[in-house]
Amino acid sequence: MRLSRYFLPVLKEAPSDAQIVSHQLMLRAGMIRQEAAGIYAWLPLGLRVLNKIEQIVREEMDRAGAIELLMPTIQLADLWRESGRYDDYGDEMLRITDRHKRELLFGPTAEEVVTDIFRASIKSYKDLPKNLYNIQWKFRDERRPRFGVMRGREFFMKDAYSFDLDADGARKSYNRMFVAYLNLFARMGLKAVPMRADTGPIGGDLSHEFIVLAETGESAVFCHKDLVEMPAPGPDLDWINGDLQPIVNQRTALYAATEEMHDEAAFNALPEGDRLSARGIEVGHIFSFGTKYSEPMKATVQGPDGQQVPVQMGSYGVGVSRLLGAIIEASHDEGGIIWPESVAPFDVGIVNMRQGDAACDAACETAYNALKAAGRDVLYDDTDARGGAKFATMDLIGLPWQLIVGPKGIAEGVVEIKNRKTGERHTASLDSVLDGLTKSKTA
Repeated sequence: MRLSRYFLPVLKEAPSDAQIVSHQLMLRAGMIRQEAAGIYAWLPLGLRVLNKIEQIVREEMDRAGAIELLMPTIQLADLWRESGRYDDYGDEMLRITDRHKRELLFGPTAEEVVTDIFRASIKSYKDLPKNLYNIQWKFRDERRPRFGVMRGREFFMKDAYSFDLDADGARKSYNRMFVAYLNLFARMGLKAVPMRADTGPIGGDLSHEFIVLAETGESAVFCHKDLVEMPAPGPDLDWINGDLQPIVNQRTALYAATEEMHDEAAFNALPEGDRLSARGIEVGHIFSFGTKYSEPMKATVQGPDGQQVPVQMGSYGVGVSRLLGAIIEASHDEGGIIWPESVAPFDVGIVNMRQGDAACDAACETAYNALKAAGRDVLYDDTDARGGAKFATMDLIGLPWQLIVGPKGIAEGVVEIKNRKTGERHTASLDSVLDGLTKSKTA
């Protein structure tokens, strides 16, 4: 993509009402624009990152055996009355009425809809287990929307729902999602710690939040320090028939709890060197809630003995749009965002230091075409802005690599390559730089 043709409305200063780093940087980098309190338009740069995060989530859900569908954003109030949640959910639910006076709502979550879909089609235990997931916009009318995409009213979310015959099967489904979450967050460059959590209005008796540690986190968290350094389990697991309980046990055997679930005595019983108290950002939440929805909504299957049995259910959420804020909170410096390569909007930024100079233009065109041919996402700054402004923009938007082409270097047969994360720079021939950048894509 040539910057001269792109839409990238960067700002020198963040608006005064942007309180946290991620909100400030997303506005300054031209990723989002506020349309109303807690409601944002996703501009091209932000949408590219959102799409990459969504795809990682999709790949890890598919790997773990979940099946994607797309549910409506507008739901029937009558379904929520069946479950008993319509009146209990509170003011966060946006209730609406259509022209026929039917009561509807903008879905804050989808347990009722997916249960209705399940009960209409699945009748026998032989068709279990099932895990259906949905990546869709949700709406919760937050009383005080703040912190940009971290606590907005409209948000992009992956929500999965498992259906099993019995509690043993439900626990296996829960474990699959627990382990899948460890992998998907690791692929985004995040160290997410699973922590025992309150089930809240979703219900149930088993729940974990996945927390990314960040100085600007919204709440206090407490855990054993070893949890932060544990590597992800990786994809090479038997997701269908394998026993994932040991992986879950390894994490849950160590102390980890959100502020709401914190046990000061248990935490203080740890050796002082093993205690870690920090601020954290919730990026995922999983629940196992038994028959909370299947019983009132009559989502039953015929069991092996011929009797009708309400299915055991769980739900598993990931805040896809929220993850952008979390990644920025965990990875930035005074210059701007530092994107992990897996979710960066572009892999490489080409900086032409003297637009209009024949040699610089030719070298940049060569690099641009070669990198695109190798499958790299490239942003080529072909504008006539001053060099300092170009560097500031590239640092602000956080692309992993910057390829800098200037007349002096070209005269000497070299270009400069900068690693955004480390700040390291080195010069080399254009061919060797391109060789390194294209090999790292295919490695």
